[in-house]
Amino acid sequence: MAEDLIRAKGTKEEQYQALIPQIKALIEYEQDFIANMANLAAALKEQFDFFWVGFYLVKNEELVLAPFQGPVACTRIAYNRGVCGTSWARQETLIVPDVEAFPGHIACSSLSRSEIVLPMMYEGRCVGVLDVDSAELDSFDAIDAQYLQEMIDILMAASKL
Repeated sequence: MAEDLIRAKGTKEEQYQALIPQIKALIEYEQDFIANMANLAAALKEQFDFFWVGFYLVKNEELVLAPFQGPVACTRIAYNRGVCGTSWARQETLIVPDVEAFPGHIACSSLSRSEIVLPMMYEGRCVGVLDVDSAELDSFDAIDAQYLQEMIDILMAASKL
């Protein structure tokens, strides 16, 4: 596949459905985890124009910034701190309609208003998180959770850890 994304129009769900086969084609034959995270972040940013899309990886008992698209970001996040650290600790997807209302929110950018964070599981342990931020309140829902999880599953299946 050429490394050009075909941007879909339509509902959010239709856009995700059009993006999934492109993500598969882009990363299914690439085994490098960093390269695949980078392309996944870029594709999500390009398709949806999210404020920030990126990954944090678990290293030495903290989350460390990995490939991302958007403004500069927090480099390290402690376990169970902020939305990302809490998602890691709970090993569950967190949808935050208003980041200001989330206890212990880490404000990497004051422009971020809502967020979704999904843990990336490998062999029963969380190896990182996918973090997506919006400049608008209440941007994320179960549709985002479903399709972002599907993309994480594609990423984890293709990549060598």
